[in-house]
Amino acid sequence: MSPISYEGLYRVEKWEYPYKAVREAIINAIVHRDYSGAPVQISVYDDKIMIWNEGKLPEGISIEDLKQKHSSRPYNPTIASVFFKGGLIEAWGRGTINIISECVKVGLPEPIFESVFGGISVKLFKSYTEKQLIEKGLNERQIKAVFYCRENEFINNSTYQLICETSERTATRDLEFLVEVGVFEKLGEKKGTKYKLIRA
Repeated sequence: MSPISYEGLYRVEKWEYPYKAVREAIINAIVHRDYSGAPVQISVYDDKIMIWNEGKLPEGISIEDLKQKHSSRPYNPTIASVFFKGGLIEAWGRGTINIISECVKVGLPEPIFESVFGGISVKLFKSYTEKQLIEKGLNERQIKAVFYCRENEFINNSTYQLICETSERTATRDLEFLVEVGVFEKLGEKKGTKYKLIRA
């Protein structure tokens, strides 16, 4: 789905998930799939997309290795070669890194790679779950502010104090942390300062 907004007279369509990340995940699934087994499966949920292919990681490569530059040993080298020559694969061993960077770049949670059900899956999240927000270091007040901003476009210091029942000083500190970790974007200055979610 593509939420629509306008900049002047021009319509702007923003993908809920980064196009390049989804494209890369599907290409990876095709290139690394075990074709003697089940087909590639794409599951779309309200808050995430999961892309799964039957197969396993090459020996010596772990799930954690997918988050950094690693050697490329495609399960189907002939298919991989065709994709590379056709310009669909840009660089060997960087597909999973590109998926992560494209999601993080637009303020989405880092994708999760898993070895499950006899295959490899990647989950792309539309927004942060409460568990992921806790893992980013948010406290209960800050999580409440995130959920508030999902229903209301902005939050300011005084509103934060009201909904979290806290002091101005604590509200300022909490909001500054939310900006530091890339959950909120700060807009305006002094008394006109307000905060907006970055795709959280």
